[in-house]
Amino acid sequence: MAEEGLASLFPIADLSVMGLAEILPRVPLLLRRLRETAAHVKAVRPAALITIDAPGFSFRLAKRLAGEGIPLIHYVAPQVWAWRPGRARHLVGCIDHLLALLPFEPDFFREYDLPCDFVGHPVIEGVAEAPGDGPEFRLRSAIPADAPVLVLLPGSRIGEVSRLLPVFADVAARLHAQRPRLHVVVPTVEQVAGVVAAAVAGWPMPSHLVEGNASRADAFAAADVALAASGTVSLELALRCVPTVVAYRTNPFTAVLVRRMLTIPHVALPNILANKAVVPEFLQEDCRPKAIADTLIHLLDDPDQRSRQKKDLAHIAEMLGQGGTLPSLRAADAVLQIIAD
Repeated sequence: MAEEGLASLFPIADLSVMGLAEILPRVPLLLRRLRETAAHVKAVRPAALITIDAPGFSFRLAKRLAGEGIPLIHYVAPQVWAWRPGRARHLVGCIDHLLALLPFEPDFFREYDLPCDFVGHPVIEGVAEAPGDGPEFRLRSAIPADAPVLVLLPGSRIGEVSRLLPVFADVAARLHAQRPRLHVVVPTVEQVAGVVAAAVAGWPMPSHLVEGNASRADAFAAADVALAASGTVSLELALRCVPTVVAYRTNPFTAVLVRRMLTIPHVALPNILANKAVVPEFLQEDCRPKAIADTLIHLLDDPDQRSRQKKDLAHIAEMLGQGGTLPSLRAADAVLQIIAD
């Protein structure tokens, strides 16, 4: 959006928090940003307000703007189907229309009389625009063509990176001890790049830090296996058919609350879409280096297991809308239709 000329009212990193324990210290800042945004929208009077993800912020903003005569559209339907589905009814009268990334979401929200369109997942466009060049990545990174490559993706938020990166580093060290020719690649994003770079600099195994979509795509194309935090990146890895293990650890207090509300058997998005455990999950107290490393070694050594996972992952692209109208264009058409109505 910034590349298209958007000037943000404030650094988007202000909203990059997840989990009750992480949010509480930042409540004053979040409330100030909420007031500033609501005042700006009322002053500008747009043809429609499109809020994107960040439901804790976006839905509070929508409530402040209800009754202003501005169509309120939310892009990325909230995953209330995963925990406490009844919360969906609280969106009625708050949001006028939802744009969903997952194919089963419109039917779910229809039960609550909340208009919802499936527009496809934007990760599809990212994969199409940057298919990745594995051999070129290995060449410029001085990685031998036959050396195993492990890609680590510890998250895009400071909190999750601080919890997961030490675990991921331990996993990488264990794999390197068993496979001395292993190279580790860590794609990162701007908001956590400094923290990740400082940690990777001290690792004993050959490590490569990469930034930017093109380099990230090249790294995925070069990867033999990946270890990723639970999140959208697991879908990107699925679309690129990279054999993957998912791990996640959150604040213990937050974990207790989520477990009480969770209504689905899987957390990784590829597993949710496939309705089975396609990629192994190591969550919370199971997020332990030895168990994760053992699973990754098995993936590296067993071509049949890698082939089975790749076959299962190949079906996910079609489910997400690959092969039809681009998700961004479908979303734009939906917004224009809502404004016209």
